[in-house]
Amino acid sequence: MVSKICCIGAGYVGGPTMAVIANECPHIKVVVVDQDKNKIKSWNNKSLNELPIYEPGLKELIKNTRNKNLFFSEDIDKAINDSDMIFMAVNTPTKKTGKGKGFAADLSSVEACAKRIALKSKSNKIVIEKSTLPVRTAEKIKEVLKKFNKKNDFEVISNPEFLAEGTAIENLYKSDRVLIGGENTTSGKKAVNELVEIYKNWIPQSKILKTNVWSSELAKLASNAMLAQRISSINSFSVICERTGASIQEISRAIGMDTRIGPKFLESSVGFGGSCFKKDILNLVYIARFYNLNEVADYWHGVVKINSYQMLRFAQTINDNLTENTNKKVVSILGWAFKKNTNDSRESPSIYVSAYLLEREVSLKVYDPMVPTNRIKSDLKNYFVSKGLKINQVNKLLNNCLVCNSLKEAIFDSLHIAILTKWDEFENFNWISHINNSKCKPFVFDGVNVTKNKSHSNLYSLGN
Repeated sequence: MVSKICCIGAGYVGGPTMAVIANECPHIKVVVVDQDKNKIKSWNNKSLNELPIYEPGLKELIKNTRNKNLFFSEDIDKAINDSDMIFMAVNTPTKKTGKGKGFAADLSSVEACAKRIALKSKSNKIVIEKSTLPVRTAEKIKEVLKKFNKKNDFEVISNPEFLAEGTAIENLYKSDRVLIGGENTTSGKKAVNELVEIYKNWIPQSKILKTNVWSSELAKLASNAMLAQRISSINSFSVICERTGASIQEISRAIGMDTRIGPKFLESSVGFGGSCFKKDILNLVYIARFYNLNEVADYWHGVVKINSYQMLRFAQTINDNLTENTNKKVVSILGWAFKKNTNDSRESPSIYVSAYLLEREVSLKVYDPMVPTNRIKSDLKNYFVSKGLKINQVNKLLNNCLVCNSLKEAIFDSLHIAILTKWDEFENFNWISHINNSKCKPFVFDGVNVTKNKSHSNLYSLGN
């Protein structure tokens, strides 16, 4: 029976997942470790408002469990050796160099993690793949474990996360399914059942699905690809709607009422962001091309291309309006997180839209209720550097980006406003009244449908 768990990776997956396990399994000691010492310090901060990630409900869980049976530690080696079960929740970004550049997942952190587990383990371990990984990665992990530790036995299990940032805690408690993939051996089945016993503390057994390892790994990629596909599909129709006079909201409602389709992920927007969708689809494209399935690869690559096109189209619409109507090129950017109820800005559409405007000598006033100023500036800096701009060029562009502390400050006297994250604060604001009552009569570009299909000559919303 598992009594000690180690989770390597204290990010958006590891932190919330371990908090729930600790809360629901008080008999298990859970230790979360990370190479980033500042992140660990943030998790241990006395002020729960200083946690490294924002997630509704997380703060309460940390309060209930921290320093009781949930611990955040910098001592990775001790946590590994002391544990019965180890979760690997490390980052797997898209490769920037070498074979598969721009498409394949970079598994260097995963392989380094497996090597460290092997070297520091003095007893048998159950190793859990929590990161989103290409199919057959478990095989590579097992090879590394065996190579660097021939004395102990390791069972590698795939247990992909299906969390949506902003609702991660709810997703963990009300999971549609928990997927556990293991080997069809006596020891493999035993390891799977050990993990099942943990989830059974709050998840109905009917929702715990056992598969082989490869199916479990591929299912995560497939799930994210299908969700992203729905977003790109409805966004492609938004373009047609704008040309024909149809309404994307009416289209979405009509097709969403079809029980074979359903309404979820059928809301037109500036595009999807976050750390998973784009990365996972590109990985899927790479896998398909590896097996010479070029037609399959082209199909899924189209999902990413439509997403990029939607962001570009929105940014161009803003810029075209500026060129035509004013010499004062200032735009208020509302929202930096890739979605509401998170402070995660990875691959956020706001980065791409803002960068496009800054490169065209547009000044920005940016506001997001959860993403700090340094993150916003860093996101833009990293984007420009990745495009090959020199630091002096980057700094010049960043000088035209002012980060504001409130919605009021961001939109004050602003002639052009772009809404890019669906925060409740923006959704509850009366934009039509603001347009009508402001002296400057601002033009509002709604990229996330917070204006709910309202009609006004100074309002642009996608697909209308």
